[in-house]
Amino acid sequence: MIEISNLVKKYGNHVAVDGLSLTVEPGKIYGFLGPNGAGKSTTMNMITGYLGLTSGSISINGHDILAEPEEAKKCIGYLPEIPPLYADMTVMEYLQFAAELKKLPKAERSEGIEKAMELTKLTDVKERMIKNLSKGYKQRVGLAQAVLGFPEIIILDEPTVGLDPVQIIEIRDLIKELGKEHTVILSSHILSEIQSVCDYVFIISKGKLVASDYTDKLLGVMSGSQEIRLKVKGSKEEVEKILLAIPQVERVEMEEDDYIVHAKKGCDIRETIFYELAEQRMPILEMNTVTKSLEDVFIELTQEGGK
Repeated sequence: MIEISNLVKKYGNHVAVDGLSLTVEPGKIYGFLGPNGAGKSTTMNMITGYLGLTSGSISINGHDILAEPEEAKKCIGYLPEIPPLYADMTVMEYLQFAAELKKLPKAERSEGIEKAMELTKLTDVKERMIKNLSKGYKQRVGLAQAVLGFPEIIILDEPTVGLDPVQIIEIRDLIKELGKEHTVILSSHILSEIQSVCDYVFIISKGKLVASDYTDKLLGVMSGSQEIRLKVKGSKEEVEKILLAIPQVERVEMEEDDYIVHAKKGCDIRETIFYELAEQRMPILEMNTVTKSLEDVFIELTQEGGK
C-alpha cells in the first residue's frame, strides 16, 4: 500500500530523515514512534506530498508521490498535528469546503459529509462555529476532514496532543474504529498510546528506522530473558548465594530490598527458585515476573541506536 525506499530529507547540513525504508500493508493500525525531532512528522509530510524529497522514493498504491502526486494523494486522508481549521466557519461549512477541495463528486458530498460527521460524532454540533468548540471537538473536526471521501489510508500526526484524559480516550476509540475499515498511520511520542492502539510499530530515531514489528512481538523479542522480582526473608548473602547457584540464573541485582533475578534466555526459573529457597527455609514474601513495556523497548532502542 505504501512503499518507502531510501528516503532522505535534508535541511542544509541537517539530515532529518536518513535512508528510511519501510512498507505499510493494508488493514492495520501502524504507529510511528520516536522522540521529538526523530523525523516522524517530516516523514509523514513527505508521504502526503506536503514536503519534497531530497532523495529516495515514496509509492502510494503504485503511484509515485512525485510523478503522480494527484493520484497518490487521493488515497490519503491527513490530519496534521495542528488541524487546518477555519475558526469562523461552522462545522458543516468547513466540511463542505473540505469536500470541494478534495473534489468529491457533487452527488456524493452530502452523504459523505453526513457519514464523516456520524463517525466522528459531530452531528449534534454541525451548526456551531468551530471557534466555539472545545479542543477535543476541534480535533474531531480535523479527523472528519481527514476521513472525508473515505480514502484507504488515514495519516494522523500526534492526534491527541494537548487533549485532556477523557478526550484522549475518545480519540483513541475513534482511531480503533477507523482501523476496522482503513489503514491508519499514527505518529506519537506517547508510548502508552502506541501500545494501546497500534497493531504494528515503526520506531524511528535520528531519522533512521531502528525497529519494526508487531507490537506484541517487539515487546517479546526485546524482553529476551525472563526477569523475576523477589522479596525473600533471609540474609542477603545467603539468598544471593542460593540464587546464583541455580544453573539457569544469569545474574542477580538488588533494588532496595528486592532481588532482580535474570534468567538465561528461554528459561522459566520460577519453580526452581521456589523449591531452592523453600529447601533452605527462606520464605518468599513476593514473586513477580518483570514485564517490559514499550517504554523500556523505546529507551533501549533509541539510546543504543537500534539493533
